[in-house]
Amino acid sequence: MTDAERGAREAMEGFMAALNARDEDAVRQRWFHFPHVRFHSGKVTVYETPESFASIVIRMMGTAREWARSEWDYVDLVDAGPDKVHFRVQFSRYRADGSLIGAYKSFYIVTFKDGRWAIQGRSSWAE
Repeated sequence: MTDAERGAREAMEGFMAALNARDEDAVRQRWFHFPHVRFHSGKVTVYETPESFASIVIRMMGTAREWARSEWDYVDLVDAGPDKVHFRVQFSRYRADGSLIGAYKSFYIVTFKDGRWAIQGRSSWAE
């Protein structure tokens, strides 16, 4: 495993831990780079700054209103360079009773800038 892949995987794990801890500030300040791009629900959302980002999952809105936790089903490397890594992933969302809300295939782009690895782009079929 290259240093780039290792750093990018650590960013993916850190993001998931912050999401499950409902720590929106950690997602903004540590695990995402901005501008941050998300392709979802038939649209493209660009969060220009950390302050512009709001998570419907952490805030339990829309289809995520029953959400209790998420987990990676798989995080497969697609390609890696010295400062950018692409992952094909699937994550699942669960209710507090452990029942599955849904599983979502996605594509994540993790970049190295400002001295750290963090997620800069995502495309998924999740709300």
